[in-house]
Formats: sequence, C-alpha cells, structure tokens
Amino acid sequence: MEIQGSAAIVFGGASGLGEATARRLAAEGATVTVADLNAERTALVAGEIGGVAAITDVTDEASVQAAVDAAVSSSADGLRVCVCCAGLGNPIKLLGREGPTPLADFQRMINVNLIGTINALRLTAWAMTQNQPDAAGERGVCVNTASVAAYEGQIGQVAYSASKGGVVGLTLPVARELARSGIRVMTIAPGLFNTPMLAALPEEAKASLSASVPFPPRLGEPSEYADLVAHIVANGMLNGEVIRLDGAIRMAPR
Repeated sequence: MEIQGSAAIVFGGASGLGEATARRLAAEGATVTVADLNAERTALVAGEIGGVAAITDVTDEASVQAAVDAAVSSSADGLRVCVCCAGLGNPIKLLGREGPTPLADFQRMINVNLIGTINALRLTAWAMTQNQPDAAGERGVCVNTASVAAYEGQIGQVAYSASKGGVVGLTLPVARELARSGIRVMTIAPGLFNTPMLAALPEEAKASLSASVPFPPRLGEPSEYADLVAHIVANGMLNGEVIRLDGAIRMAPR
C-alpha cells in the first residue's frame, strides 16, 4: 500500500505512539486525521502536519463514525490506513486493601483498550471496503496496538493485560475475515517506550526500566513504533500477525 497520497486515521494520535505515527505518515505524504479525546493536542498536532482534527472517544460509535467520515472526506481516494493507538494503562489489581477492586475499573479499561479497538476497526474497515483496490488488490491496512503485557502481564496489570490479550487474539480472525476485501490487519505489541505513560516516572525508575531491556538497553522511542507502522503499510505480505517491538524484553512478575 502506498502511503503517498493516501488518507489515514490515527486513533490516539495526539500524543505518544499515536502522535509519532501521525507525524510519520504525514511526512510520507498521507493526509492524516488525528482522532483523540484531547481537543487542544488534537488541534495542535493536526495543524502542524496539515491534517484533520477529530475529537474522538473510541468507545462511542457516533464519535468514531464522525472521525472516519472526516478521514474519508479528506481524500478522493478514500480512507486507506487506520492505526489504533488509543488506550489506558493505569495499574489495577484484582484485590485492593479493603476488598475486591470495583468492577467498573476493569470495565473501563476493557471498554477503551479492547472494545474501542473493535469499534475503530469495524467502522474503518467498512469504509475501506468502499475503496477501489490498488494495483496489488489492496483496499486498506489496519494496525492495532497491543502490548508485551498481553503475554507477560505483571502484578497490577489484570485489566490491561486482559484488554491487550484481546487485541492480540482478534488479529488473525479479523485479518482472515477482511482478506476477501483486500484489507490487511496487523498488531504491534510494544515493550517499554518513552511515552507520556512513563514520562512521569522518576529518572531512577526509568533508568531501572531501561536496564531491564536486553538490547538495546533503553526505552523505545515513539518514532521507532512509527517506523514499523510505515513498514507494515508498505509491505504487502505482512498480514494477520502480531509483532513484538520490545528489545527482547520479557516482563518480570513485578
């Protein structure tokens, strides 16, 4: 799939991995719709890359549909690339000091990270089915974001690991379903990345986390995630798979 001249949408595109991806796709010649809840950052990033700003809640059908419609309208060729980076990562244990953790805490995490991904996927995929196939028969590419926590969830990652495990699990069946429409589906499972989620940690904590990565012994940079997204879009044989982007880390229990 050619990035140049394509319309793309990045959910969670106002910060972190999503922002880096939006900027990379725009630099490659795509018209990017930045879909995010943070109105100020969404407008800023979209303005700087010459894209479209869409204030979006991935758990809300109408909100996502409006963002998809905006992306479709941004190009006469239709929406070709979807990247879903929207998500939550706050720690939640099964049991608290006073008893079981409130069910609503788990529901919110699953609703954003997993149901939100499915919501974005189903609406963008439908829009992509309306495209004319390119010379290779492709109509679109969808890239989802999981986490190494889907495989080695740490203590306090009950809801997060479950939600990201769900994203891993849906990758192949969705890729199989959409194959007949010429739409590829891939998932990236990042390890420890230098995103706003980790930026608030003390420097000693970040240094300790960096040292836990076998090689390179550092946090990943959002631009490296964006590089992989760009390669996935360009490489037509990548489909139905989860790629760990983690420097060979395997998370310890805590």
